[in-house]
Amino acid sequence: MKAKKISGAILLILLVAGFIVLASSTIVTKEDQYSIVKRFGKIERVIDEAGLSFRTPFIETVDVIPKNIQFYDMPESDVITMDKKTMVADSYVLWKVKDPIKFAQSLNNNVVQAENRIDTTVYNAMKNVISSLSQSDVISGRDGELNTAFMENIGNSMDQYGIELITVETKHLDLPSDNKTAVFERMISERAQIAATYTAEGESEAQKIRNTTDKDVAISISNAEAEAAKIIAEGEAEYMKILSQAYSSKERSEFYTFVRSLDAARAALNGDNKTLILSEDSPLAQIFYNID
Repeated sequence: MKAKKISGAILLILLVAGFIVLASSTIVTKEDQYSIVKRFGKIERVIDEAGLSFRTPFIETVDVIPKNIQFYDMPESDVITMDKKTMVADSYVLWKVKDPIKFAQSLNNNVVQAENRIDTTVYNAMKNVISSLSQSDVISGRDGELNTAFMENIGNSMDQYGIELITVETKHLDLPSDNKTAVFERMISERAQIAATYTAEGESEAQKIRNTTDKDVAISISNAEAEAAKIIAEGEAEYMKILSQAYSSKERSEFYTFVRSLDAARAALNGDNKTLILSEDSPLAQIFYNID
């Protein structure tokens, strides 16, 4: 009876030990995780597929690194523009682990250390970009241009940590509340001056165009009038030439006078009244009297 109790206790111990060994040799990797398997502190392999795998118990250890996209909300910080104006920046970063081995070796699998590195790198990039711009350029570039410039300035500097920065987004980039109103009023005044300058330049250019157009129109009218006068003069000269030829001899003169008299008589006979009354001394009557 006593031997059975001892055998039962040994079996129980063996079962418990087997369960412990089995549990310590099993690795459960989730969809949003990397499992880093180390042997005596040295990385042996990386498990990047979700599922169940095994390790050597008591010899190999497992560290877990997040695989999904991480969100880091940066604290507000002051940045200074090229024209020495202070602005308040509030941004956030989306990032993920791209190389789990580099991440484990450089940051010891520590997400907090990773965020500290990200904070320093992104802040330096923001400071470099904004310090090269005037305050008005910074304000006008808040629609996405600055975020692109931040990413370009960061470049691949986070590759050494096995980190990929997906995006840097600005939640708030504005003037300190104590001088915001004064700066906005100054910017409005500057824009009004620029607009007035453009308006004056436009009016000046328009006046030049109007003067040039008026000059061209006057020249065109003058040329047209000169051409018309020339044509009239040529017509009158031709008329005088024809008239001169018509009166060049007595026969032509008498015939021309006779034709003109007939035209005049015909012009006088209009309407229903076809009677032409002439006095004896009328030039027209003299022509008819002289007809042989």
